[in-house]
Amino acid sequence: MSTISILVLNGPNLSRLGKREPEVYGRRTLGDINRELVESFPEVTFEFFQTEDEGAMLEKLFHCEDKGGFRGVVLNAGALTHYSIALRDAISAVTVPVVEVHLSNIYAREEFRRTSVISEVCQGVISGFGANSYHLGVRAILGLNHSTQP
Repeated sequence: MSTISILVLNGPNLSRLGKREPEVYGRRTLGDINRELVESFPEVTFEFFQTEDEGAMLEKLFHCEDKGGFRGVVLNAGALTHYSIALRDAISAVTVPVVEVHLSNIYAREEFRRTSVISEVCQGVISGFGANSYHLGVRAILGLNHSTQP
């Protein structure tokens, strides 16, 4: 049985992957990405959560911390990346490492997408590698020293 648990936490509009702007975000659905992670990392137990609601995202992050046993969180916060001080504060309030991921290169997009209010409190940021950004996020968590903090 696996002893490594990772939460993959997705925010607003990621439920629309495969349909929303496929030229930017690709044709894979979130379900496809989740299945690929399970297949690629058999040693990891994943918990997947997607929500359109900021409050539910904060609660899931706190639940991950309170439940314990998670090596880290792969977080694609969607639009919340660019303005959610509440999410930033929630990431700061937990000790579990959070890796911020983005399908597109946010620094090559519209000006408002180039700012992430959560990056400073995340362990690191992976941006621009499509669905592979999630795989790289998992690899980053697996490579962390368990006690490493931002």
